[in-house]
Amino acid sequence: MDQTAEVGEVGEVGEVGEVGEVTGTAPDLVDPLALENQVCFALAVAARTVISVYRPLLEPMHLTHPQYLVMLALWQHAPLSVTELSRRLELDPGTLSPLLKRLEAAGYLVRERDRGDERALAVRLTPAGSALREQARRIPPAIVERLDMGLTELRDLHGALTEVIDAARRAQRAQG
Repeated sequence: MDQTAEVGEVGEVGEVGEVGEVTGTAPDLVDPLALENQVCFALAVAARTVISVYRPLLEPMHLTHPQYLVMLALWQHAPLSVTELSRRLELDPGTLSPLLKRLEAAGYLVRERDRGDERALAVRLTPAGSALREQARRIPPAIVERLDMGLTELRDLHGALTEVIDAARRAQRAQG
């Protein structure tokens, strides 16, 4: 008999018989296909929900969350080539390009040919883009407050998520 488990209601777990009926109980086993047990689902919901907490803080700056990430990278490292910015943000250039166009139209950055390599586009902040950094400084503490989580807890979560990212990358490399 197959020893895999299926979940009916919470706590109703057992062996799976020939036609999939639950035949016993073992409360420590869970359905591996239950939506609420999926790591991918928890990560997707967490990402959407946390980003929604950012939205009202970014709106007065006329930024979307992806644009905010671009600005964070530029505040830390500008000027950057489009290729390097794409690498840092882990976005393909086709996804990054419309973000840069909108930020350029807003007056926060300029894209110009790199003087050292005419084939490459360099992205640099405008004075307005640089000045926006001061306004953005209030966002991290506001997020901590709105999430009502301690800094240690958030740092631990960041570390755990970084481990998940690294594990997923290793799995991708192993797949070929």
